[in-house]
Formats: sequence, C-alpha cells, structure tokens
Amino acid sequence: IGRGITGVAASASVSPRQRAMTAALLGAVGAVEWLDSESLIDAVTAVSGSGPAYIFYLTEALAKAGEAAGLPADLAGRLARATVEGSGELMRLSPELQPSKLRENVTSPGGTTAAALAVLMADDGLSPLMKDAVAAALRRAGELSG
Repeated sequence: IGRGITGVAASASVSPRQRAMTAALLGAVGAVEWLDSESLIDAVTAVSGSGPAYIFYLTEALAKAGEAAGLPADLAGRLARATVEGSGELMRLSPELQPSKLRENVTSPGGTTAAALAVLMADDGLSPLMKDAVAAALRRAGELSG
C-alpha cells in the first residue's frame, strides 16, 4: 500500500549516485530510512517489519474485549478496526505531534479513557510487553540472519 518504511545501510564506498538510485527504487514501495549502521537492520525488522502484526493483534484484542463487555462480535470487530484506522490516520495527519500528545489530547482526566490507560500504562502493562515482544523479534532476526 506504499506506507511501509525500508531501513537501508550503506558503506562509505557507496556513491551518492548509488544511494539515490537505491532510494528511488525502494521509495516506490514506501519511505526509505538511511541507517548509520547495518547492525540496526534487525531492530528495524523487529519494529517495522513485524509491527503490522502487533497492530493487527491489538485490534483483535480490542475487539475481543468489546465482546467481553457485551458487544456483538461483528460490532466489536467493526469498532476496533475503525478505531485503529482512525487513530492511525490522525497520526498520519498530525506529524508534528508525538503519539503521547495525541493520547493526552483524547484523554479526559478522571474519565473512562484515563481509567483504561491506568491499566495499560501500569508497570506490568503494555509497555513492558511490547518491549519484550520487540526483543523476541530482534533475537529471532539475529538468528535468521546470522
């Protein structure tokens, strides 16, 4: 869909012309990020290459939580999908805002979102799970490439 990012590393022997050709070729399928070191390729894979599956799973989990709250499965699925799509679009349309700021903007102090975020942002919440998931993908990328 042309929305991905390809991480590329080039040695000093790669000419500016070769870099431009590489960027043009890879740019046909999405953005190109030049990395300072080839050692970062596996980390890019762990975050961006595997990242869509993380978001799909988050959507899946949100829909299942909606079902557990009493929503019909089809409605819960549509709500979860639309929420993720809309949130992604808001991030795309607001490049000057960090995701943390967007989160703060949609969170009313003492409201329902704040109550849910207290669970997700707890010491044993989503952040350490995501860190562990990315670390597992990074380890596996190293195994596959080495």
